[in-house]
This record gives sequence, C-alpha cells and structure tokens, in this order.
Amino acid sequence: MNGRPKKRSLTLRGHRTSVSLEDDFWRAFRDIADEKGRAINALAAEIDEERGTDCGLASAIRLFVLRHYRNAA
Repeated sequence: MNGRPKKRSLTLRGHRTSVSLEDDFWRAFRDIADEKGRAINALAAEIDEERGTDCGLASAIRLFVLRHYRNAA
C-alpha cells in the first residue's frame, strides 16, 4: 500500500481538474462508480456540486468513499 497521494485527472462539467488521492481511495472511488453504473467524472461532478466550500474535492471524495462503505457495513 502506498500512502502518498497521487494526482489524478478529472473532467468536471467540461473543465479539467486534478485531485490528489491515495491509491486505495482512488480504487475504492472507481469501484463505487462501477457499482453505480456511473462514469467517474460524472460521480466526481456530483460530489463537487454537493460539497460546498467547507472542504476540497479530494477530501469530499474521501468522505464519500468512507460514507459509502460505512452505510454498506
């Protein structure tokens, strides 16, 4: 397991951006998108719209992943 975040590219509403996520969070995020039958960019855009200004996109994705697996447990 590599604990260091890596930059990942996303396209949100036609604009390129990047987030720094650890491999485990990125894999989990991709898995959730696959489970939901959603494109990863579409799911990221949804998270981005809902996050407000309290945290950055990478943190919002981490919280989304955490909540998803907590709710599944």
